Amino acid sequence: MSQRKIKNSLINWDLVTVNPNNKNWNWKDLFFFWGINIQSIIGFSLIASLYVVYSLNSFVVLFGTILGALLVFLFSNLIGKPSQKFGLPFVVILRSSLGVRGAKFFGLFRGLVGIFMFGIQTYFLSKAIGYLIRIILFSFDASFLDKEIFLIFLLSLNIIDWSSIIFAILIQVFLFSAGMNFNKRLIKFSAVTVYLGMLLFFFAVLLSDVKFSIKVFANIVDFSNFVVFSNLMPVITVAGTMFAYFSIVILSFGDFSRYVKNETELKRGNLSLLLNLIIFSFLAVFIVAGVEGILSKNNTELEKILTNPMDIIGKLDNLLITNLVLIFVIIASLSTNLIANFIPSQYSLINFLPSTLTLKSSSVLIGILGFIISIFWLAFLSQIGILSIIDTIGAFFGPLFGIMIVDFYFIKKGSLINKDIYSLETNGAYFYSGGWHIKGVYSLILGFIFSASTIWNFNLMFLQSYSWIIGAFIASFSYFLLARK
Repeated sequence: MSQRKIKNSLINWDLVTVNPNNKNWNWKDLFFFWGINIQSIIGFSLIASLYVVYSLNSFVVLFGTILGALLVFLFSNLIGKPSQKFGLPFVVILRSSLGVRGAKFFGLFRGLVGIFMFGIQTYFLSKAIGYLIRIILFSFDASFLDKEIFLIFLLSLNIIDWSSIIFAILIQVFLFSAGMNFNKRLIKFSAVTVYLGMLLFFFAVLLSDVKFSIKVFANIVDFSNFVVFSNLMPVITVAGTMFAYFSIVILSFGDFSRYVKNETELKRGNLSLLLNLIIFSFLAVFIVAGVEGILSKNNTELEKILTNPMDIIGKLDNLLITNLVLIFVIIASLSTNLIANFIPSQYSLINFLPSTLTLKSSSVLIGILGFIISIFWLAFLSQIGILSIIDTIGAFFGPLFGIMIVDFYFIKKGSLINKDIYSLETNGAYFYSGGWHIKGVYSLILGFIFSASTIWNFNLMFLQSYSWIIGAFIASFSYFLLARK
């Protein structure tokens, strides 16, 4: 094989070190990054449920949330530093610990999960778009939606649903393939817009009856009897739940930290996750508590506490608020899909076929696969337990993290040979055994077994929130014992 072919089989312009001029992210950009990660329907419902639904001391929830966020802060700093230092995405750094070929295949797991979740998230994004379309059509003609064309269904989707999915796919592929400089502006716009939307909703609830809404919120806040032994397990459970929520973005955090100016900005930016959680938690809990109080005051019967924004607007019966919330949900869902699913999938696919795929072509491929997943989600995929399979593949994420951290900090001592990271020559530092680092693969599989056991073993399911950490610990410890000299 010629030297040119050797290089082309591993190198790609999107996988090389970031141009210093493009390393322009600071702590504020990471503040918006972490803001987007919590600004989702799932994030809103999770935070509100912990405070409002479950009979937990408010300080237990607050302390557990902060503890979980500190774990995310610690692990994000560890995984983010190598990419920030060398300007490389997660899948390229992975070549150091699993070999130049091993990283191709195991790195692809992150892409597979990302593509599936992109498709599923796109389906739910299209539901919000579909609601907005229906409201607009209904406002023009109340009988328009009764026409026969809207009563024809294919794969449990009618023409509005199909149009919404197609639009959601096209707009995401168009926006997300524009490059990281544009994505940074998109992330900032989305985070600021959603926070402004939540502030508007907050003031709408507050000003509807100031004394009453404050009283309702105060009744939820309970800091009594925090320092008792019985609160220890709830704190650990809340911390594990919050960590599990953010864990999907930790492994591929290097895809973003590679653009950060320096390590100081990286640490400050990651610490802003705590500020985001405090701001978002306050707004989410106040809105949920206030809306519930107002509805109860107006004698509106509630079968359950409304923690989902879509359920809330369904009960308010206010067209303006409904339209605004739907717009904010669409913006938040778009940006969350970008960070958690699309960009990691881009890098994983490009790393798998670096001489074939580009930023644009990988985006189109993700769009096509995401479209297929979206249209089959309701009628088929959601019925066969596909999420259990996705969770099982995701059980590799913690072990991958553990191996990378031990390899970078303890085995390679923070060094990386740039020319060998793109080389398939047998004397390359990362070629190992035919391009595979057997010690790394063994440690990875061992960690995966322990991590996946919390998903499939009924007796261990209580540890599922910590499956990521368990897999990371087992894999890292095994790798350290095997790979140290």
